[in-house]
Amino acid sequence: MSRNIVIFASGSGSNAEQIVNYFREKESVKIVAFFTNNASAGVIERGRRLGIPTVVFGPEAQKSGAVLQMMVDLKTDLIVLAGYLKLIPSEWVSAYPNKIVNIHPALLPKHGGKGMYGMNVHRAVVENGDTESGITIHFVNDKYDEGQVIFQASTAVESFDTPEDVQRKVQVLEHKHFPAEIEKLLS
Repeated sequence: MSRNIVIFASGSGSNAEQIVNYFREKESVKIVAFFTNNASAGVIERGRRLGIPTVVFGPEAQKSGAVLQMMVDLKTDLIVLAGYLKLIPSEWVSAYPNKIVNIHPALLPKHGGKGMYGMNVHRAVVENGDTESGITIHFVNDKYDEGQVIFQASTAVESFDTPEDVQRKVQVLEHKHFPAEIEKLLS
């Protein structure tokens, strides 16, 4: 029996594509849909190219329960946030306890919380003079970046690194570890 994953993304969808490619030959896992709250997100084009149905939704669909109902209808086993920038409603957390995972581009609890995503995080790492950064994969609760940590991986940050350098180093970790950690959660 196949385990169904729904991936939420607000941006380009590079992690979403890595996850699709990782599970493409594995019959036990199926990426059933991408969901995005951004009508101009790059993940929409990735979905077309990869043959993954993509749902674009607005705040009304989220508030009304329509998005949650779609996930139930898709027989979703795991919800993966891959660059999704909105706070997950408590109703979703209740409906999918320890079945919603996020990847954060820093070593939580550092550089987490509302507004801390993408280059905002990498700039903060450089501005703080941090000597390392990395990724945190965690369960989602009803607060930004405060769910139980599942996995962390780190990379060195040199004194001469720019935020763009840190972003590239962190993205390597994201692409390497996120799909494998998702697979562990499903086994």
